[in-house]
Amino acid sequence: MEKPDAIELYTSYLICNPRMATATGLSDVLDNQMKHDYISDALNQPGLNGKAFWKEVKPFVRQVERDDSVLSIDDVIVAKPHSAENDIICYHFDHTQGKSVKGMNIVNFMLTSHIDDQYVNCPVAYHIVEKTIKYLDAETGKQKRKSDRTKNEIVLEALHRLVKLNRVKFKHILFDVWFAASPTLAYIHRKLGKHFVCPLKTNRLVALSKKDKLSGNFVTVSGISIESGTAQQVWVKGLDFPVTLTKQVFENKDGSTAEQWLITNDAGLDADQISKTYQKRWKIEEMHKSLKQNTLLAKSPTKTEVSQSNHVFASMLAFVKLEKLKIKERLNHFAIKAKLHLKMVKVAMEQVNDWSIA
Repeated sequence: MEKPDAIELYTSYLICNPRMATATGLSDVLDNQMKHDYISDALNQPGLNGKAFWKEVKPFVRQVERDDSVLSIDDVIVAKPHSAENDIICYHFDHTQGKSVKGMNIVNFMLTSHIDDQYVNCPVAYHIVEKTIKYLDAETGKQKRKSDRTKNEIVLEALHRLVKLNRVKFKHILFDVWFAASPTLAYIHRKLGKHFVCPLKTNRLVALSKKDKLSGNFVTVSGISIESGTAQQVWVKGLDFPVTLTKQVFENKDGSTAEQWLITNDAGLDADQISKTYQKRWKIEEMHKSLKQNTLLAKSPTKTEVSQSNHVFASMLAFVKLEKLKIKERLNHFAIKAKLHLKMVKVAMEQVNDWSIA
């Protein structure tokens, strides 16, 4: 990494700064002791990729990883409506909004460990989706973009690197229904020898016994009669090994109920343990919220793909820095930000009082 001093200061700047993150802004904070051009060059350097990110976070990962840690996978869309379109800032379907949104789509991999009565979280990898292929939509006649790889292919490549090459310690891999494709589940089970816990879509087909599987007697998940909080062994169509299935029932704010079907290839987990293990996946949602609100993930006016992706690199490292502060100060990320803001207000008030004319 070139100019590591500038990157290190920039990550602290992302935590402290409440507005847009710019090289000029950081230079101003430093009273121009570090020139704008020097910082800009650091943010435009090539090579701040997944390999460089792992090198930066590896010492912290080795410190916090445990045999019973979990690895959560999820993607997040960072809205960038005013930025020029390119291979990484383009339109992605946001299932939370039910529409396509202009921005960056980042697939994140986060390790969570329970240490000394608190959860410690560390991103161990991330991938910015690149849509390099342009094509004409047959229905609309408009030009669109797509990636040369599916998100499941991206996930499998990253998991292979994390398990086989980086040898990160963890017990369960957690992800939502969008990554629960049969090839992904089979790869985790057969090739990686790891356990997964994830939900299934209600229209997925399962057999209730090995005999039913061999005879092709499958039913939809939603058609299974199983009580909430109980577990049952089933065979998912497309998989050659059994999994444990359990049903969760939730009450929505409007009083209605919703169901979620969870499966795992860890035969040692009962229904309650499956549910409690999967609840840890919520930590990656909290990470996405902190990245957006506490490390300025979406607040950079960078123009090029290199500087845009490097800002993500720095924002992820800023999250790790906040996590280290969380452990030291026993405060969550938002409380740390509030404490920093209070200190800034105090300094500003002292300056105003010094300026005041009696």
